[in-house]
Amino acid sequence: MDLKHKFAVNMKDNPTDPLENIMHEKQFTVPDHTAVRVALWRALHMQVDSPPHVLEDEIGLQLVDPDENWHQRPDMDPQFCSGFRASIVARARFVEDLVAVQLGQGVAQYVILGAGLDTFAQRRPEIASRMRVFEVDQPGTQAWKRQRLIDLGFGVPEWLRLVPVDFEAGWIWWEQLKNAGFDTGRPTMVASTGVTQYLTKDAIAAMLRQVARLAPGSTLAMTFLLPFEQTGPEEHSEIETAKKGARASGTPFISFFTPPEMLEMAREAGFREVRHVSSADLNKRYFAGRTDGLQLPSGEEFLVATT
Repeated sequence: MDLKHKFAVNMKDNPTDPLENIMHEKQFTVPDHTAVRVALWRALHMQVDSPPHVLEDEIGLQLVDPDENWHQRPDMDPQFCSGFRASIVARARFVEDLVAVQLGQGVAQYVILGAGLDTFAQRRPEIASRMRVFEVDQPGTQAWKRQRLIDLGFGVPEWLRLVPVDFEAGWIWWEQLKNAGFDTGRPTMVASTGVTQYLTKDAIAAMLRQVARLAPGSTLAMTFLLPFEQTGPEEHSEIETAKKGARASGTPFISFFTPPEMLEMAREAGFREVRHVSSADLNKRYFAGRTDGLQLPSGEEFLVATT
């Protein structure tokens, strides 16, 4: 069961002393399978899609270090995963572009909820090193990633904080962030992508309220899924495939929102400004004029909210 599913528990349970769970943490030494798949899709974009590439990320492939037959995995078939691949690189590029804008406005903390094998800190050190970057994920993925970064020579610089959160033990991500040096009084950029569909609406509302209490000038970029009936017929097959895969892995999709519903939820949580960035918006920004037909399917949208 991965971080996205456990995150819902974190919204309600009380924290357990992390020191009491250190042996439990050491037992987790493998990355989450979803994080591995995302890293491989990002690498596949570089290998099978025509330039210009929406996101250039081959470091994730170095981290995973798959066997030479990884291209033959069913979920790596270029035609099958085209829409998923486009979604993964588009949402990462959008967030990173937003991070660069926020840095220019003086925001120097960046929190990635459900970071997985994110490689922003390694690919964009000219930006990341001017911030304090907090990657929040489950202990197994974090421990494995830390060792791989060391093995590959990237190391873990002082400005990069890998924040393990053991949701099964009841740890709370907010408390762990503060323990890792997060400054609650400074404006912050927070990203949460590919998570809300696994959470209850109550858990999502709780997360929004927590982020809305950050210092003025903080920004949240969070993805959410549209209800099935609001997606185009051409996307229905891919959506059903994704839903079946999520159910099979024990983490079913349970929450969907129309854009007005999500914007209203963010307002009720206390955000000062909210806006919806659609998949159509991202297609215009990142996929216009492509010769290979790669584009973002409808279904996954962004909420961008500011305190």
